[in-house]
Amino acid sequence: MLNFKARLKWVGMKQLVYSIGALILYFSFLVFQGCNHSDSIPATVTFTEHVAPILYSNCTICHRPGGSAHFALVTYDDARKSAVSSAFAVREQIMPPWPADPHYTEFIGQRILSERDKKILQKWAEEGAPEGPKDKLPPLPKYPMGSLVGTPDMSIPVQPYLLKANSNDQFLLVKVPFEFPSDTFASLIEFMPGNRNVVHHVNGDLVKYEYEKKANVFANLRIVNMEEDTASLLHAFQKLGIPNDDGSYPMLRKSVVNYLPGAYGQRYPEGIGGYKLTRKGLFLLNDVHYGFTNKDDVLDSSYINIFFSKGPPKRPVEEFQIGTLSSFGTAEVQPDMIILPNTVKPVYCKYLIPEDISVLTVNPHMHLLGKSFKAYALTPAGDTIRLVSIPRWDFNWQYFYTFRKMVKIPKGSTMIAEGIYDNTRQNLNNPFSPPQLVQEIKGSMRARDEMFQFIVTYVPYQEGDENISLETSGPSR
Repeated sequence: MLNFKARLKWVGMKQLVYSIGALILYFSFLVFQGCNHSDSIPATVTFTEHVAPILYSNCTICHRPGGSAHFALVTYDDARKSAVSSAFAVREQIMPPWPADPHYTEFIGQRILSERDKKILQKWAEEGAPEGPKDKLPPLPKYPMGSLVGTPDMSIPVQPYLLKANSNDQFLLVKVPFEFPSDTFASLIEFMPGNRNVVHHVNGDLVKYEYEKKANVFANLRIVNMEEDTASLLHAFQKLGIPNDDGSYPMLRKSVVNYLPGAYGQRYPEGIGGYKLTRKGLFLLNDVHYGFTNKDDVLDSSYINIFFSKGPPKRPVEEFQIGTLSSFGTAEVQPDMIILPNTVKPVYCKYLIPEDISVLTVNPHMHLLGKSFKAYALTPAGDTIRLVSIPRWDFNWQYFYTFRKMVKIPKGSTMIAEGIYDNTRQNLNNPFSPPQLVQEIKGSMRARDEMFQFIVTYVPYQEGDENISLETSGPSR
């Protein structure tokens, strides 16, 4: 039993403890409020203070004069006209376009708006899109002209091509010749479409000539139509003048310059990737795919950008693909690529990795019936290595996804790609109404036919690759 003085002392200690506890709770509340202040929505949202920073970080790379989008979001007037549609597009996750699931795997350059950003754009539209103080407008980022990557050292024009009005898919074989004072090296070759509305994709190789074996790389035709003008690929090569003067064939380096909607040229850290360019050579665009045109003729004037490097690549990149047109007989699509009308069909393909590799970039590919895509690797130890997941396939945005760091896949792992196709009326991209049988047609890359591919860019594994950052790759932001 405590005496009276002791009891008073005990009560005082309890009060002191309560007071200290209350202070701790109060300061914790203040800290919590401070930490979450950035997540709160301003009472008044303005363009200069709140909207412009979001647009400049995520949108104007495309939505600017000279960008790939159809309209600009640079000035206040630009953004005000599109305030309602922009709010809708970000709410429905239509924009900014980034099909890959960031919760499955993160990549360099991904553009994903936070919930706060979406709410700011929504509130700004609802409140009439006020401008705000002009002196609060942040500077517009500096973007390279004529490139999505940087300032090229050289640009070589592709021979312009006229697409007549109301034309269907066209597939061209195009050569882009060059001659330098001496052999040199490039870190990146970038294809830039002259008209993004009609250029669907480009797959291009590098032809290397021994100087004495080819007198004139600029002679002969520059363009042949792969469907109309050529009886065979060798015949097409003859028309383009690809062989050496003695009839032999020069060296070919596959998959050097490629293009897909939304894709950027891949730049890796110094010493990784790159190409040797012989004094005489050419880029052989072995599959330039032009899509449909509307009522007007369209003249496309595309070009190729070259970014030189000081020396040869220490670790040249390699590439393989599984699925349709696969280099591996065991990596064909299962059960098959015959998609019956009014059906939703899952498919897959798999490939046994023959050596330790370090993956840099992956590129999933489907056409208009694509619904979802996922790829991963199963190691011999039973672990799963996530590669990419696209829950909602979008034919218009087919990126080359570059990892933040190299991803090691051990020898003996099984790489698996899974896809789902939707050949029903519910698929708004279905090229046929009513739905028709759609399948892979060997060699066809027409949008109304189907493909299922997973392309992997890699280097043979070296100790410590997992710790090498690839953050210097990708486009300038």
